[in-house]
Amino acid sequence: MPLTYRRTALATALAGALLLTPMTAHGSGSHADAQPRDSDAPYLVGRGIADATGGVAEAGMMGYAKPDQRTSGIHTRQRARSFVIQDRETDDRVLLIVMDSAMIFDSERQAVLKGLKERYGDLYGEENVMITATHSHAGPGGGSHHALYNVTTMGFREETFRATTEGMLKSVAQAHEDLAPSSLKLTHGELHNASVNRSKEAFDSNPSEDRDFFPEGIDPQTSLLRIEREGRPVGVINWFPTHNTSMTNTNTLISGDNKGYAALHWEREVEKVDYHADGPPKFVAAFAQTNTGDLSPNLDLAPPEELPAKEFENTAKVGERQYEAAAKQLDDPGRALTGGVDSRLTHVDFSDVEVSPEFTGDGQTHRTCGAMYGTAAAAGSTEDGPALPVFQEGENPFFDWISHSILYNASPELKECQSPKGVLLPLGEMNKIMPWMQEELPVQLLRIGDLHLIGVANEVSIVSGLRLRRTVAEITGSDVKDVLVAGHSNAYGHYLTTPEEYDKQQYEGGSTMFGRWQLPAIEQTAADLATRMRDGRPSPDGPKPPDLSDKQIIRPPGVVLDSPPLGRKFGDVLTQPEASYGTGQRASAVFAGAHPNNGLQHGGTYLTVERKDGERWARVADDGDWSTRFEWKRRGVSASHTTLSWDIPADTEPGEYRIRYNGHAKSLTGTVTPIEGTSDSFTVEGS
Repeated sequence: MPLTYRRTALATALAGALLLTPMTAHGSGSHADAQPRDSDAPYLVGRGIADATGGVAEAGMMGYAKPDQRTSGIHTRQRARSFVIQDRETDDRVLLIVMDSAMIFDSERQAVLKGLKERYGDLYGEENVMITATHSHAGPGGGSHHALYNVTTMGFREETFRATTEGMLKSVAQAHEDLAPSSLKLTHGELHNASVNRSKEAFDSNPSEDRDFFPEGIDPQTSLLRIEREGRPVGVINWFPTHNTSMTNTNTLISGDNKGYAALHWEREVEKVDYHADGPPKFVAAFAQTNTGDLSPNLDLAPPEELPAKEFENTAKVGERQYEAAAKQLDDPGRALTGGVDSRLTHVDFSDVEVSPEFTGDGQTHRTCGAMYGTAAAAGSTEDGPALPVFQEGENPFFDWISHSILYNASPELKECQSPKGVLLPLGEMNKIMPWMQEELPVQLLRIGDLHLIGVANEVSIVSGLRLRRTVAEITGSDVKDVLVAGHSNAYGHYLTTPEEYDKQQYEGGSTMFGRWQLPAIEQTAADLATRMRDGRPSPDGPKPPDLSDKQIIRPPGVVLDSPPLGRKFGDVLTQPEASYGTGQRASAVFAGAHPNNGLQHGGTYLTVERKDGERWARVADDGDWSTRFEWKRRGVSASHTTLSWDIPADTEPGEYRIRYNGHAKSLTGTVTPIEGTSDSFTVEGS
């Protein structure tokens, strides 16, 4: 019996002994007495998890825009988590995919929708499918069809694109097969020590009616949608805003960062989920983003200085706090959702939107304009990961002078739209030569009972999110707490700030691509979708983004050849572990390996820690666990050194252990062959 449910069984067996100590920090509880029978549950819900880890080695990482930040192994794997929710009365359904990645690009969404169409016909389409990213900056890039995002990855990377899209499709297939009668409960709580406003000057420029909603300058709301069967939780979706940037721009190991840690901890450590087991997952925990644009997990407003230990510590700390705040809500009976599901979506060309006075805030009509990348954007967020040292947040006198003296004098319309931004890259104009950035962006509205999700392709500041939430709540008659912004969804369009924040031209304002009136334009679109949903009218037509898959000219070369070090063969142990370790120590071994991109080991692992159990060796950890690290280094032209390590947890059972390596080597003729190696055994002594 899982630990989280053991309290219920004990309480029943002992006739309501309410003072029993729970087996976990926050027990799952069993609100069975208040639960409808599963046969009466209003929804069919399915859950799925799949490995979606991209290029493990020599792939430019996505998020910090540093060309020299290239993958060199795995700390934790990237996973896609899917939830299908179907109204049993109408058969309407929505699909939510939460992906451990920095962004969702339109290229990936198009591929997933195409795959869903081939498998399920019209069940899942662009309107009722929301794909959202956790915004981890510790994953490989190269999956976009727009050039701006492939600069630091040296072009489009097929292996990462396929890993991401196929992983998402596998998780959906699992969720589709897992559909079963389920109840949905919604709860809200607060979390105050996992985020800090990294752009307080801009936040403080907003009117008091907005600032007063967030007295600490953060959005502390943590919302939990839990899926229950037979009165017990079998899955959760948590929404809480904080940047997924606890891992710094010097890290080169793939990681789900703080939100990935929260999900991994709940699934693997608390619920004992085995990601390699056949059949439906026992429990699925997704930690999704909301309006996180100006919120940092680095509470000191600076990246960790003591690398690399400090960033791993910070990642676990902020992830643990998100888990604790979410798990605590299981003690709340919650509100049972009813009322079915619904969805609306449209694409808008944000390079040219007329925004009515109802949304502009100054009683006048305004227009958006072509995307412009600001000088403040080039500075990066100094609190999370500075970018180009030539630039700074706020004023950049030389570039600002060029913009105001030349560009804005030449075009009063551009000045009205983009000023006071100092323009670095006129992406809208550059799009006329080749596709640099998507301008036809999706805006979506999903309803699950009383819960509304506003899907936008942006990193949304908390006040921008509040204005969107208030707009939709007023139209739908909802409590603003039950309306959430699902940022980082369905495509990527950079940041979204209020007009007041935009004027300060901090990093977030410099990254608000379509100018001062971009938020009012999205508010206007969200209001239209909410009105149509309320009135039962269909989504409006909008411009569809083109398929650019056949226009990816620059593609980095793949692995040419693997060879073992001189005098060695693949799988040989170059450095054996010590004979014995205590808990809290790190056991490691170095192998003669091969390039990991030859086979990404989806559904498998490069690294296995095994314990001797009688005559057999049993797996106790692999490369998807927090306690392990898989690190790769090139040696010479074609040789590889692979270091596998295990930070021995405090609760490890004493005994005999070993470390196993699995990989694939590529010959000069292109043949890919499995390789493996096993270290000498070592003992782990009790603490």
